[in-house]
Amino acid sequence: MPLPRSTPPARSAPDRPAPTPRTVVMLAFEGARLLDVTGPLEVFSSAARLGDRYAVRICSPDGRTVTTASGTRLVVDAAAPEVAGRPVDTVLVPGAEELTQGRFPPGLLDAVRSLAGRSRRVASVCAGAFALAGAGLLDGRRATTHWRHTATLAARHPTLTVDPDALYVRDGALFTSAGVSAGIDLALALVEADEGPDLAREVARDLVVFMQRPGGQSQFSVPARTPRPRHDALRALLDAIAADPAADHSNTALAARAGLSPRHLTRLFREHTGTTPAGYVEAVRLEAAQTFLANGETATATARRTGIGSDESLRRLFLRRLGVTPSAYRSRFRTTTR
Repeated sequence: MPLPRSTPPARSAPDRPAPTPRTVVMLAFEGARLLDVTGPLEVFSSAARLGDRYAVRICSPDGRTVTTASGTRLVVDAAAPEVAGRPVDTVLVPGAEELTQGRFPPGLLDAVRSLAGRSRRVASVCAGAFALAGAGLLDGRRATTHWRHTATLAARHPTLTVDPDALYVRDGALFTSAGVSAGIDLALALVEADEGPDLAREVARDLVVFMQRPGGQSQFSVPARTPRPRHDALRALLDAIAADPAADHSNTALAARAGLSPRHLTRLFREHTGTTPAGYVEAVRLEAAQTFLANGETATATARRTGIGSDESLRRLFLRRLGVTPSAYRSRFRTTTR
């Protein structure tokens, strides 16, 4: 079955032939998350409406209609082998909860490999990174996925370097992104790489989203994304840090409170949280600072109330972890009461 094609409005001069559209293929499959599919496709479709040369297509491993995790049915344009028989610019692979458990729909990994072999670049959304890794595309690479599954991805694929905080990661022609809406961030970055920041900014305005979201996955609750440790003393420490970020949470103080040596405490933190005591405390304080600033607190009061200390320490932390200053964050995210 031939792929239907549409030609978006061309930017070239009237006396020149219209450029060949960049074909963007979404590989949908049974159980995929709907927003993983539709979010990035909206970005490329919007770019096409605004004058760029994208042709958006949806395929499935066998060409059949697929049912997403939400129950919505998606009618696809073709089977993956048909698409792989012609040049493809970008392949997008959405996520599904089953992928994180090592369960792949029939034909999915073969479809990923065949499409990747015919494309300029391959990108995954959320748990779609597990499909890329399962197909062998991420061996020895850097990648990310939803914060809830970064540890699982790293453990299952030891040669893979997982960035647990990035919204998206590029390693050569391979792109991976974090949970769900981060697929929109990634798609905007791909449009910007193709056509420059002006078009990407137009698309972001059209969709009413950030051109480039500040921060990484660390902006989502630290305690919520940290598995509850089985060790009683460590669990009590995590609760104490969350309850009062400004308290003395130095490594020495935490070790004394838990009745452990600093070295043993550091080993427990790494085992159960994936970071050091200082790293965990910093993440909690940063999250608390974001909340204070969003509620209208000054930088000085925020630094004091979170235990970060000075305005300059707060500024350095925000720039290092979020890429924005505290004042810029406050102006962008400040809430107002009505």
